[in-house]
Amino acid sequence: MRFGFVGSYGTPAEMVRLAQEAERHGWDGFFTWDGVSLAEEGFDAAPTWDPFGVLAGAAVVTERITLGAMVFAVPRHRPWELAQRVLTVDHLSGGRLVLPVGVGVPTDRAFTSVPGQPTSLKDRAALLDEVLAWLERSWSGEELAFDGEHLTTGPFRFPQPPVRGRVPVWPVAVWDAERPPLKSLRRALRWDGVVPQVRGESPEDAEAGPEHVRELTAWLREQRSADAAGDGTAFDVVVQGRLDPDPSRAAEQARAAADAGATWWVESWWDPATVTAESLLEKVRQGPPAL
Repeated sequence: MRFGFVGSYGTPAEMVRLAQEAERHGWDGFFTWDGVSLAEEGFDAAPTWDPFGVLAGAAVVTERITLGAMVFAVPRHRPWELAQRVLTVDHLSGGRLVLPVGVGVPTDRAFTSVPGQPTSLKDRAALLDEVLAWLERSWSGEELAFDGEHLTTGPFRFPQPPVRGRVPVWPVAVWDAERPPLKSLRRALRWDGVVPQVRGESPEDAEAGPEHVRELTAWLREQRSADAAGDGTAFDVVVQGRLDPDPSRAAEQARAAADAGATWWVESWWDPATVTAESLLEKVRQGPPAL
């Protein structure tokens, strides 16, 4: 089990400092988030920053920890610009970048206020798949052109591949044991990990508990053993939550997630009414639980 921490609020300088403190206090990953202008009470008052700018700053003041965002709203990004930003942070960090990815939230005005942007879940999901396919092809170092349903480009070439040849991709997938949404689950199977969520109205409601993780990992094992993805390569299961301030209870929480099959716990505090840069710094300095 590895432990990450989300820098949810603060200035860019405060987030970079938080990443530095996360590494100093034993965390394994630092994550920012990816939103532009959220039409949502509470969140609309919080400033937003370019995630790749924050991660570039974090990359140059850290040496060990994994870097990413929870999560990158891939359909909102132009793929050629996304590819360049990914390569920049990947090389600045010496290959420590990961890409948790999703369809984006429908309350972001970068979708709803821009003509031509996909707004339906179906269109955003289809564009997510096409942008990821474009991105993966760009890592080959060879020239690529693309002709998809939602994305068409002429030739591009990025001659320098990622440090490790590719960047791990962790798609969000919703888990429902009674009605598994197979399209999002199969998307995760094609990549390097999964950020499981359940159906919920808020970020906290959508967090997958140990019982959900256990069901999901059993399904993943069955599917991966039946296809070419089950070749022994690493596959991460990345859960979000909030650890109890009591170290023994926090260890119990993390142990329950690990026993269910999670490989990452990402400490995520999202309430804009109560979370501040100062409270995040205090929490990160407590360090992850010892298992």
